[in-house]
Amino acid sequence: MKIRPLLRTHDLYVARVITVMVLATWVVLTGLDTVMSGLLPEMDDIGQGQYGFMQALTYVLYTIPRRAYTMFPTAAVIGSLMGLGQLAATSELIAMRAVGLSRTRISVSVALPLLALTALMVVNGEWVGPASQRAGDSMRGAALSNNMILGRYSGLWAREGDTFLNAQNGTEIREGSSSRIQLQDVRLFEFAADGRLESVAHAKTAEHGADGWRLLEVQRTWFEPRAVTRTEALEEQWASQLDASTLAASASNIWRPRYMPSSELRAGIEYRKRNQLDASEFEEHYWGRWFYPLNVLALCLAAIPFAFGSLRSGNAGKRLFIGVVFALGFWLAQNQVVKLAAVYRLDYRLAYLIPPMVMLIVSWSLFRRRSG
Repeated sequence: MKIRPLLRTHDLYVARVITVMVLATWVVLTGLDTVMSGLLPEMDDIGQGQYGFMQALTYVLYTIPRRAYTMFPTAAVIGSLMGLGQLAATSELIAMRAVGLSRTRISVSVALPLLALTALMVVNGEWVGPASQRAGDSMRGAALSNNMILGRYSGLWAREGDTFLNAQNGTEIREGSSSRIQLQDVRLFEFAADGRLESVAHAKTAEHGADGWRLLEVQRTWFEPRAVTRTEALEEQWASQLDASTLAASASNIWRPRYMPSSELRAGIEYRKRNQLDASEFEEHYWGRWFYPLNVLALCLAAIPFAFGSLRSGNAGKRLFIGVVFALGFWLAQNQVVKLAAVYRLDYRLAYLIPPMVMLIVSWSLFRRRSG
């Protein structure tokens, strides 16, 4: 009995064409996003502290894995359609159909390299992207302010003279055209000129507004030569010249859910639910990571029928354009469904599941109706 290989010659050929086109498209889209959304905005911060052009360029390079993860779905659908369009233009799709290969079988050949690339992106999104982004944010924060560093587990550290600040969490709150930074779980370590620890203050919240820094629910421990005393206050003013804008940028980056791996997102969800805080932003990105592979494949499979049609017609460019618009419209629809889920407190799993399932049903219907 002759055993047939799992991958046939036509599978490898189609996979090679699709992979080349997807990678080419991916490089172009990621490069454009890196320059337009990464490097150009960083030009405004050049000159602050020790943040020069090389530091800005290094920071942008750190963000490339995260940008590649974001750009991959778009590159996958456009590259797949371009690859199939190339095969259709050279009548190779017609030859494949003539030897008995169905549209479904050819679509499987297209899906194989996409599955492999998607698996790599899942690894990138879980480990490489977050680690690289965090390293870039740490380098950027340190360059913008010589007295500031970011730690993965210890949070934000900043120094002003003999006072050291540590914050475990933080957000930037926007109110109309103004904004203020709010740090949670803050500790202030004050040292004497001889290096002796004078006091340690723990504040539930530190806010920076128009009147400067304000500490809320403060417990302060004083270390004297022969005694230790403790004081409590509901509110204290903190005379500090720390750059609030730099703190805000650093805090928003280190605790931004979209830059976290799913393990940290899950921990963030559990922490906020235990403390009766809003966890919707963390849930949105957490379930988005789980449904990422399904979204990529659904997006590509829904657009593939537009590459077939009547293979002998001369409207390949038109079919590809319609397919791209139709497929990319999926992301707009899904974003709207996810936002509606956030507004009406619906399960994010349904919000991420419904659009790809609808797209797959539409794709299957188009496969059945297309001729040739």
